[in-house]
Amino acid sequence: MQVHERPRRDRAATRRRLLDTARALFAEHGYDHVSVRMIAGAAGANVALINRYFGTKAALFGEVLAEETELRRIIEEGDRAGLPRRLAERFVRQIESGQLNLTSRLLDRSIGSEEVQPILRQHIETVLAEPLTARLAEDGGDDARARAALAATIILGGGSVRRMIGLAELRALGPAVLLERLTAMYEAALAPVPAEAVRRAE
Repeated sequence: MQVHERPRRDRAATRRRLLDTARALFAEHGYDHVSVRMIAGAAGANVALINRYFGTKAALFGEVLAEETELRRIIEEGDRAGLPRRLAERFVRQIESGQLNLTSRLLDRSIGSEEVQPILRQHIETVLAEPLTARLAEDGGDDARARAALAATIILGGGSVRRMIGLAELRALGPAVLLERLTAMYEAALAPVPAEAVRRAE
């Protein structure tokens, strides 16, 4: 029994090391600028092991993304009323830390890669659009998906804005002001649309 346990542990440790190394490299350089040789070299592993454990670089990227579930936890944990503030707190934490968190960097630096567009779309659907739509459905009405899409636009668009203009101006506002303004913004995006407003738009 012990003879077989060590190889299994070694395989699991190597696979874990490849995932962690790939995550760091994808977050730093983006999918298109990371090769399997870079990942294997940084992980101290043979390139063939990436093919054995994951099949392709794209599949490895997909597994890395699948482990990034912070947004889903924020959406699903806690009550519906506190959701705008939880989303705002996540944004403020990133601004105060001076850098995007790992999930945001992974998405931000790889969003333009055509090869992984289906993987990125599925990830955004799984960790953001679907759980957010489910929470907003608790409000009633049939506009939960539209409100989820509006909030997702704010969440995902923030990464591009931060990359282009930086964080200094936002940090200068201070965390209290940021939290207040961002909470109000998310509350507006997530609130049910009154039926009369929809009728006027039609």
